[in-house]
Amino acid sequence: KRIQVEMKSLNHRYLEIFLRMPATISSLETEIKKKIGERFSRGKIEVSIRIDNEGNQDGTLMLNLPLVRQYYSLLSQIKDELHLPDEVTLSMMSGFRDLYMPKEVEEDLAGLWKGLEGVLAEAIDKLTGVLAEAIDKLTDMRITEGEALGRDLACRMDKIQQLLRIIALRAPEVVVEYRQRLSDRVRELTQGIIIDEARIHQEVAILAEKSDITEEVVRLESHIGQFMELLEGEEAIGRKVDFLIQEMNREVNTIGSKSGDAETARQVIEIKSELAKVREQIQNVE
Repeated sequence: KRIQVEMKSLNHRYLEIFLRMPATISSLETEIKKKIGERFSRGKIEVSIRIDNEGNQDGTLMLNLPLVRQYYSLLSQIKDELHLPDEVTLSMMSGFRDLYMPKEVEEDLAGLWKGLEGVLAEAIDKLTGVLAEAIDKLTDMRITEGEALGRDLACRMDKIQQLLRIIALRAPEVVVEYRQRLSDRVRELTQGIIIDEARIHQEVAILAEKSDITEEVVRLESHIGQFMELLEGEEAIGRKVDFLIQEMNREVNTIGSKSGDAETARQVIEIKSELAKVREQIQNVE
């Protein structure tokens, strides 16, 4: 037999494997996907497998009787379900090309898999740049692009950290300004009446407790640190970083909802804008 395997990879968020192969080897689908999954963690991998029976020169064919019976059963079920007048005929059944197969297909699939596995391994090697010079150049370009992308992501994380520091430093001032505004407003409304300073302190304390963002700031800083560690690692980080970005957005949203300060709100918008850019770039990272 002559076995031909063609593979193509596209950038993708997850690992998805699409197989086009003869129905006669459909039982090998799991083994084929497992073999490919050993070498790839992300990407859309399209695999086309063709098997030519070179030894079957006389064109001897045989019927795939189990499939014939299944087609007939399904067509009869459709007829009965929809109360159709037509009968399941020979001319109708003969139109299904996969009912016929070369006689040699009866051979042991284990032997066929042994040959296919070798061809598949060679195709995978070529696809990943082990044997093909063109893929080697592509790999070098990906490394160069990845380094540039890494620097861009690091800069964006640094900017987010700077914005976060501004928010953290601003937080105590927000409480002080609230206390001053509250005192001024009360004095304005009471017009000289003695003010209960203890009650003002109580209101300020309640606001300080409700608007405390210490936990969110600490967690966000921790996520940024983890993000930078992942950038410096060697393993695939795309999915982990996707999750981290989600967690960062959650903390930033909480900070924005807790603070009623306009300046803090501006910093929150800036951080969310940077996170959106990071998330878009991460789609290009394995």
